[in-house]
Amino acid sequence: MEAQPSLIMVQFLQWVADRPRTYAEVMDAWRSSCPRFPVWEDARAEGLVRQAGGEQGKRRVELTERGRLALERAAARV
Repeated sequence: MEAQPSLIMVQFLQWVADRPRTYAEVMDAWRSSCPRFPVWEDARAEGLVRQAGGEQGKRRVELTERGRLALERAAARV
């Protein structure tokens, strides 16, 4: 059984899922230099989000299938 995502990870995944987001938007809203708050880095490392299409700052950030499943599991717990 996979570990349940943290609340901040669920919030991040929901934010990404709410509407199309660019990489620049994600970095603006979620970039952190705090080692205790690496939600963007963790989401990428865990395969929950990916970048697709476009130029660097305009690339879309979207949930992967694994990210969608994690979000659905989190919603089912509520």
